[in-house]
Amino acid sequence: MEKNIFEGKWKQIKGDVQAKWGQITDDELDQIEGNRQKLAGKIQEKYGRSKQQAEHELEEFERKYKDRHR
Repeated sequence: MEKNIFEGKWKQIKGDVQAKWGQITDDELDQIEGNRQKLAGKIQEKYGRSKQQAEHELEEFERKYKDRHR
């Protein structure tokens, strides 16, 4: 997902993000503000993922999100 689309749709995406990565709190999601790098970092921190694993999970999430919202 392009950066501007991700940030631009953050309010809609945020609920889906929390459903997938429930250990990330509302306050943390507010701090992330749609920044993909911050979200990847938070996934790494909360779930003990490598940077590559977090990126892969985000790519998969983005693909599924796009498919559902065409």
